[in-house]
Amino acid sequence: MDMQRLDIHRRDRGERALVTLVGDIWPGTAPLLRAALEQCLRDGMTAIDVDLTTVGSCDAKGLDVFLTASRHAGRVHACLHLHHPCAQITKLLAATGSAPLLLPSPAHPVPPALLRGPPDTSAAVPPAPGRLPPGDCARASVVADAIRLRRLTRRQADDMREDMADLAVASVDGSSGKAYRARSDFLRRLAVSARRPGFALLLAETTVLVGCAFGFPVSPVSRSEQGLQESVQRLTGCARFLLLTQVVAHRHPQHRDIGRRLQQRLLADERTELGVALLSPADRAGQAAYDSWGWRNLGEMVGLPGRSAPCVLTLFRGSGPSLPAPRAARPGRA
Repeated sequence: MDMQRLDIHRRDRGERALVTLVGDIWPGTAPLLRAALEQCLRDGMTAIDVDLTTVGSCDAKGLDVFLTASRHAGRVHACLHLHHPCAQITKLLAATGSAPLLLPSPAHPVPPALLRGPPDTSAAVPPAPGRLPPGDCARASVVADAIRLRRLTRRQADDMREDMADLAVASVDGSSGKAYRARSDFLRRLAVSARRPGFALLLAETTVLVGCAFGFPVSPVSRSEQGLQESVQRLTGCARFLLLTQVVAHRHPQHRDIGRRLQQRLLADERTELGVALLSPADRAGQAAYDSWGWRNLGEMVGLPGRSAPCVLTLFRGSGPSLPAPRAARPGRA
């Protein structure tokens, strides 16, 4: 099991402590968190603000730590509040009825340092392709326009799979049968992709899940992938690319921007200039969504496994070079 560490940073301003957490809260890190919060009370802090912006997940043990610390704070006329919880923690607080106890209210104003929010780290130097150092998955979070992009480990992706499947179903119009197929297809794609070397998944969150994207770098270990790599290289000049197997964005006014942010951030994290997606020619809605995100449809690619030749869509990272015109390909075929 891929366990994450928890880094704790504390900054005091008078009798108020700002505690910033980075990582995951689980039984292995809960004792460290408990000790840090109790130390704040022993030092005479009357207000403890816990910044969860870069916390990937919290289990029942971690919630118990926060509730216990809150009770202890109340006994000495102090208070403890959680700020910027991710969707999983927000859901946990709501399900247990802990939100009124731990989230700030109008009677407890948020300190200016938290109102400004965390710095945007999207311009930071990304890690090596396909890897994040232990404990750094949560550091990959970026908050912009109240939307946070957060990278998940395989274990976290497995924990969140049903929530992501719910989002995939919510983005589909149609009958219950169509929704069932969308859910099954999403879970199948996630399971297959998660087994691939270099698997990468990003979530987009506000206080709820609003988007996700995942994929993996293609390496020509099989005959089908070798054919895909050769065809993409012939058409684009790029031999290395990330195969995006799923992009889902919630239907609200920023849905196009969410999808674009997820895709560009995933390519930047992997230090990959080119993203590739394979869609069924019959998937008009999917092709329209990718077109709105700036992808280019290069037509159908023959020779790959499957009942029909998939359409190949490409997207260069940022302001990358323009795609050259396809060479030696029949119209609509790659």
